[in-house]
Amino acid sequence: MSTQDTQHEWPDLAGRLTSNGHVLAVRVYYEDTDFTGVVYHAAYLKFIERGRSDFLRVCDIHHHELEDGVHGGTLAFAVRHMDINFLRPARIDDVLEVVTRLEVLKGARLVLRQDVTRAGEILFSAVVTVAVIQPGGGPRRMPRHLAERLIVASGLAN
Repeated sequence: MSTQDTQHEWPDLAGRLTSNGHVLAVRVYYEDTDFTGVVYHAAYLKFIERGRSDFLRVCDIHHHELEDGVHGGTLAFAVRHMDINFLRPARIDDVLEVVTRLEVLKGARLVLRQDVTRAGEILFSAVVTVAVIQPGGGPRRMPRHLAERLIVASGLAN
């Protein structure tokens, strides 16, 4: 089954775009917690990685196409920098929302604000700088048509 077939069968699996950004629901499982049942700090990094990946997916930007050079040459994304804040604990069985918002897209750099919330309360926040890179690791300008997809989806086009 292709990725596009899966999207039709499970339309919310990759989250959804809202006026507040891309929102992805994540349930906390035992594997995400420490011995006290609180989410282990590194699990938040996995949650926000899923949020960034699914934000791209709902913008019709797919990692396999980037790798295959479909958009004018091979490119990938690499996290360059993160500022993170752990504000409140999440616990086993909580349903969280990962909210991803594009704040800056310039050349070969994206800056995203990501919050992990529970019932509207921010538990974790991060500002993530992502570099667009080519196979050798050097920077590569984001192709215009992909940049436009992200800008429109983020409401930055106004």
